[in-house]
Amino acid sequence: MVLRTSKSVPTPKQNKVVRSPTNGKSPSSGPTSPVVVKSRRKDKDPTTASKSPQPKTQKRRPNSAASSKTPKRSSGSYSDALDEPLRRVIKPENQLTLTEKELEEDFTRILTGDDPNLPQNVCRFSFKDKCYKPDPPGQGDNMAIHFSLEGCSMHVNSDECKKLMAQQEGAVSIIPDVHDSESSDSDGKATAVAAVEGKGDSDDRTMAKNQFNFSERASQTFNNPLKSRAINTEPPLVTQYQDDVSQWKIYDNYKADFLVNQKMMENQGTEDNKLASMMLDYKEPSSPLPRSSSSSEQDILDTIHSETMGNTLKIMERLVNQNAQDDVFQDFKYYEDEGDQFREHGEGVVMPLWTFATSRTNKKQVTSLCWNPRYNDLFAVGYGSYEYMRQSSGMVCCFSLKNTSHPEYIMSVESGVMCLDFHPQYPSLLAVGCYDGSVLVYDIKNRSNAPIYSSCLRSGKHSDPVWQVCWRHSNAFNFYSISSDGKVANWTMSKNELKMEPFMFLKLTSPVSNKKEDISNLEPATSGLAGGSAFDFNSKLDNLFLVGTEEGNIHACSKAYSGQYIKSYDGHHMGVHAIQWNPFHEDIFISCSADWTVKIWDYNSSQCLLHFDLGDDVGDVCWSPYSSTVFAAVTTDGKVHVFDLAQNKREPMCSQKVDKRALTKATFNRKEFVLIVGDDVGRVISLKLSPNLRRLHNVGGEERALDEIQRDAMVKLITSI
Repeated sequence: MVLRTSKSVPTPKQNKVVRSPTNGKSPSSGPTSPVVVKSRRKDKDPTTASKSPQPKTQKRRPNSAASSKTPKRSSGSYSDALDEPLRRVIKPENQLTLTEKELEEDFTRILTGDDPNLPQNVCRFSFKDKCYKPDPPGQGDNMAIHFSLEGCSMHVNSDECKKLMAQQEGAVSIIPDVHDSESSDSDGKATAVAAVEGKGDSDDRTMAKNQFNFSERASQTFNNPLKSRAINTEPPLVTQYQDDVSQWKIYDNYKADFLVNQKMMENQGTEDNKLASMMLDYKEPSSPLPRSSSSSEQDILDTIHSETMGNTLKIMERLVNQNAQDDVFQDFKYYEDEGDQFREHGEGVVMPLWTFATSRTNKKQVTSLCWNPRYNDLFAVGYGSYEYMRQSSGMVCCFSLKNTSHPEYIMSVESGVMCLDFHPQYPSLLAVGCYDGSVLVYDIKNRSNAPIYSSCLRSGKHSDPVWQVCWRHSNAFNFYSISSDGKVANWTMSKNELKMEPFMFLKLTSPVSNKKEDISNLEPATSGLAGGSAFDFNSKLDNLFLVGTEEGNIHACSKAYSGQYIKSYDGHHMGVHAIQWNPFHEDIFISCSADWTVKIWDYNSSQCLLHFDLGDDVGDVCWSPYSSTVFAAVTTDGKVHVFDLAQNKREPMCSQKVDKRALTKATFNRKEFVLIVGDDVGRVISLKLSPNLRRLHNVGGEERALDEIQRDAMVKLITSI
């Protein structure tokens, strides 16, 4: 588009007009004189302005009518008000001087649709070229839409509008008229007959759907009716109850409960409830009734000392104890030492958990430990003394990991307890061996301090301390014991008494020659018995068992040949403290002694397979129940030594001091990775093994039974020695 305009003066400033009143004064004569500046659209000839620089005064021509009516005044004030202001043209200093020809010249200007505010240097990142590139101008960049409206109107003369109107008129003609129904009856019948015969009009006059109207399209469908289902239930009855508790209210509640039980017993009307009639004359004593263990009727009547109350209090005590020691219980269940993966050579540690002790066992030594075969959290502790001059009464305590503050059961014994063992089938039966040679059997369910069976001189008794007892058959009520008097006895629980049957006497042995090669050929001495200190039965062979003596010898014996030894092993220079078969391999066993050594033996070889010197008196040694190559030993310097022969056959995987006192006994838990150790001041310390100390070594890498996997691991170890 081309627009022609007259040429204007290309100066930055235009002419200015200054108006001042014509009172004979100059514009700058007074400080209050107003100055009016007006811009002019068209400049006049600057030459004319320059030639007549003096202002011209123009007088307004008065109206003839007004002048005739208005009286003439000779005063100067009225004439000054009617005069026009003085105009003075001032030329700017930088104004160009143009001629008439230059002023009349025309210039052509082109108007474009480009937006001057639109940026021209926009850059965008190109993912194809991996760089920034200038964005080229688009088609709609300079377009500005000021108004937009979407409608559905169509042009009347368009083909689409004509087609739609024809369809609407055809649909209306199909609907019959009510007023013309009678007149067109005959025509309608003829049309219907023609339609049936196919002779009618073939035009399809159905109304088409509007494809651009969604609401109209949706109206053509049938909407299923909405259904709402709700079930209202009656809220449960809520009863608010509040009361305070005092000593007399507790007493009244127990008294009311007692009377209710009494009425229930009266309603039964049987002979077994004769005790109810005796309670009619019952009077409350001034002091609480003492509990009698021999009277079951007393427990039934006295609610406070009933068995139900005892179980409830036991549960509450366990809950309080677990809340008080929550951090230790969390470590026992969930904590795993992550430092094992950073230790060299796969070493591990043991983490102390709880210490079990009572005030009554402070000056006694822990002489035996045994886990219950059914309840994995329950274990028994025997207290006594190994010193001859410090013998006193003994004690048996049963602790539980669920209540670490106080033992579950306590049994006092006249003599010091040296050993104990739970029955494998009946976990409430506990066999106890004492320092005076007596053997006791307790039933911890009775909660009685008196044993159910006790040995005596008439039925049989050991003359020296009993160092170990062991239940052999799970279904039989008999067990075995070994003593320093040289006897291995079988004890049978009859109806009224505990009978002793010595089935083997441990005879002293002497080598045939002085050569060490002939040590295995030991012959019984002519007189004297060897003091037995430890024994263990083979789990696979019923008649085979091992015996350790105070002289340091180890003998393989059989119940079928009770008169002589099958094999003899000269393993230690001092007394044997413990001996045990491997739970996964029937030919491997381990022993420890006071000569600071732990030795691993093969039943078919007279020489030991492995020999470990722990540097101090070894109190006890035991195999782990989860691995055939892991065992633990305790020494009198307070250290726990844990070995894993599959990883290191020379050094222990863990040698950690856990107590300042001497450690005497140790045993593994059958289910949890927990080791308990006892010391010589009556304390039992529970230790949790780190992951490096409880690895399972699968030789073949296949999924097999645990016994088969561990047996193969031990066989591999034997062949590598």
